[in-house]
Amino acid sequence: MLSCYDAKLSYDSKTDTFQARYSPHGRQTEEENISWDRLRAPPVDTCSYDLYISDSLVDLKPGNHIEIQWRKTKEFPYGWWYGVVGHMESCDGNENHCRCQYTDTVMLEFKQFPASSRWRKTAINRKDHREVGNEVDGFYGGIRKLYKEEISMWKRLWPKQVLE
Repeated sequence: MLSCYDAKLSYDSKTDTFQARYSPHGRQTEEENISWDRLRAPPVDTCSYDLYISDSLVDLKPGNHIEIQWRKTKEFPYGWWYGVVGHMESCDGNENHCRCQYTDTVMLEFKQFPASSRWRKTAINRKDHREVGNEVDGFYGGIRKLYKEEISMWKRLWPKQVLE
């Protein structure tokens, strides 16, 4: 799914892998045989139940890679979803005419989902961003702009096919 959640880890020295326990959607999930390259320290000092205060929204433009907090309901912790800043519906994507980075709205795309999926795109307010969403689709929170090393990490985890 290209998401990341806080987890409790146990190391298995016999296999040099980890077991993780986490709650992405409220119920406890366990995963075994997790390799080192799938682990990372939390990207920010924000508790997984708290909204991350984004500091890069004014700089976001189409093509930037981002992580955004997401949770199913307000009772669950946030995880991080990988995405890319896209163009507004009214923009043809031509660099010479694109004004997307100057609008109050930022279009976020999650290209791991098919174009027809409700999870494929969402729009957030650049100037007055706070948690938005509902109990059906979940809630989007804070946003982090990603840089080369973090982008490479996410791309290594990219699914072999688009998620349904």
